Amino acid sequence: MTEEPPIAVLADDTAYAEAVQLAVDSAAAYYADGTSTLDDDAYDRLARGIQAYEEAHPEAVLATSPTGKVAGGAVVGDVPHTVPMLSLDNVFGAGQLADWAISLERRLGRPVEAWSVEPKLDGLAISARYRHGRLTQLVTRGDGVAGEDVSHAIGTIVGLPARLAEPVTVELRGEVMMTASQFEAACLKRQAHDGTTFANPRSAAAGTLRAQDRPYVCELTFFGYGALCHSGDTSETAARLRELPHSEIMAWVAAQGAQTPAVTDVGGIVATTLEQVQERVEQIAAKRAELPFGIDGIVIKCDLAADQAQAGFGTRAPRWAIAYKLPATEKITKLLDVEWNVGRSGIIAPRAVLEPVVLDGSTVTYATLHNASDIGRRGLMLGDSVVVYKAGDVIPRVEAPVVHLRTGDERPIPIPQVCPLCGDEIDASQERWRCVRGRACRVIASIGYAAGRDQLDIEGLAENRIQQMLDAGLIADFADLFFLTREQVLGLERMGETSTDNLLAAIERAKAQPLSRVFCALGVRGTGRSMSRRIARHFGSMDAIRAADAEAIEAVEGIGPKKAPGVVAELVELADLIEKLIKAGVTMTEPGWTPPAAPGASAGAEASGASELPLAGMSVVVTGAMSGALEALTRNQMNELIERAGGKSSSSVSAKTSLLVAGEKAGSKRAKAEALGVPVVTSDEFAARVATYLQPDL
Repeated sequence: MTEEPPIAVLADDTAYAEAVQLAVDSAAAYYADGTSTLDDDAYDRLARGIQAYEEAHPEAVLATSPTGKVAGGAVVGDVPHTVPMLSLDNVFGAGQLADWAISLERRLGRPVEAWSVEPKLDGLAISARYRHGRLTQLVTRGDGVAGEDVSHAIGTIVGLPARLAEPVTVELRGEVMMTASQFEAACLKRQAHDGTTFANPRSAAAGTLRAQDRPYVCELTFFGYGALCHSGDTSETAARLRELPHSEIMAWVAAQGAQTPAVTDVGGIVATTLEQVQERVEQIAAKRAELPFGIDGIVIKCDLAADQAQAGFGTRAPRWAIAYKLPATEKITKLLDVEWNVGRSGIIAPRAVLEPVVLDGSTVTYATLHNASDIGRRGLMLGDSVVVYKAGDVIPRVEAPVVHLRTGDERPIPIPQVCPLCGDEIDASQERWRCVRGRACRVIASIGYAAGRDQLDIEGLAENRIQQMLDAGLIADFADLFFLTREQVLGLERMGETSTDNLLAAIERAKAQPLSRVFCALGVRGTGRSMSRRIARHFGSMDAIRAADAEAIEAVEGIGPKKAPGVVAELVELADLIEKLIKAGVTMTEPGWTPPAAPGASAGAEASGASELPLAGMSVVVTGAMSGALEALTRNQMNELIERAGGKSSSSVSAKTSLLVAGEKAGSKRAKAEALGVPVVTSDEFAARVATYLQPDL
């Protein structure tokens, strides 16, 4: 799946010594209050570079080196652990995983009978000590031998009960972290307090766990990954836990009321072969972007207690477990500039210009900043070191500034006072600012979009031709195209009779496009091609759409209570344009539409009819080049076909995907579908399934 990422190359003893000091300082800062000069990926690269230098120059090894030490040797705790809390060694791909497994089985002298496979949660390891079933103490991992008492956090951690189901004396070990919603809430509290935000969920969790004097409380989440009893404990529970496989220990932990990964889509499983282990690794990795919390890898362990006992421990990590690291989705880089772009509907959107950074396998130079209010909430400044996040198909986004890395040279981000494109006023009444001219601000883009292949499909209407028509006063919006005369078009420079007739014929054909495409051509904010099809098929006619209030619009799948009022308001704004389209004879109904069933007996009939469609209730993704009967279809036409056949088109593969249509050169989406167990069909197989709904005019 992944290749080992590059390591820091150290040229000499001086560079090595500087790297050791940087690693120690970064680890100390992180384990003190959650801050660090390095992100996780940069620290890992540095640590691997230090290790490589030490292997090549054993005579130069410094006593302060983080190599082989828990927490990089930066932490000294004052609460001894009953059993050392060690780190995990890492692998970065299937080949390294296989090498590790072979080495382990050689040490055991036999094959491993069962493997436990679990997500590696991106949090902080803690020990939760229970006495007679009551939570009495929380201790951080520290240096693995002793940790820090953080019992003041008891009562603020979801998933860590104050009392267990049984009155047992036991130690639960697990990760404390922040979910996405907890992180958002924590940032709002910190912003209200001092105007800053946390850099990322992991550092927020680290700082929050140790904080005792904050005037606000932030919630954390616990996921257990083990349970043990003191070596001198001779109780029945202790004896049972020492003999149970890891998977059964986890089931026992869950039964006590503590949270484990089993409650998530990436809960642990037991595999009997390395092939099954790798398959599960790929499944968990494929779901990573959809999870409400961070993971940075997958943990593979010997499931049986006997295997663990025989394999034993190293100085830093158990020999019977390994962490399969995934590519970094979050890194620290520099915010160089902010560009303010104007969309075709007049929306003014800021975009972060970044010092290039590799995230999740691709180089990221730009990231979304949402809006001006978002910049203010996050307290961003030009020159800031910022945390950038990207996972799967998600557009990169700037999470927050890393405040403790500020040098004093940072500058406020200039916020435009007028439209950056046309210089007119800005409507700042909503969070997403808009030029007061709306679509007229970028009228060429607006008309070009409406005439595009996936909307009205007016062939031959290039941007320079639109500009000619605007300059000549022939059009002010795309509805005016339908009122052009042959003489007017012939009068344009470089327009002969043939090209004029071809363009007018294309405009005439556009009148017959279905309502879904006409609605899409309007460019209503928040309604792209897929949403336009849903709206058109829900209401059936433009009259019905325009008559709908926000509550009725909200009934369309995918339109929530925040978006619906905006759609209604924009349709009012577009009234004159729509009236011109109606006057021109443009289609205002959706072919094949059937009205929703009235209350009563007919509702069952409608549901029955919908369920008979070949793709009823299915989420379908198309990837690669189609062939055969589907070869001529654009991706938008494929999506239209899917929805005519009762399905829902999607652009990304997830655990919710029902079917992947894979053409030639299907690539990563096919691999992800196979890892998730999503059914995959060829172009020809899919064409046969939806043959009744293939229309020759597409």
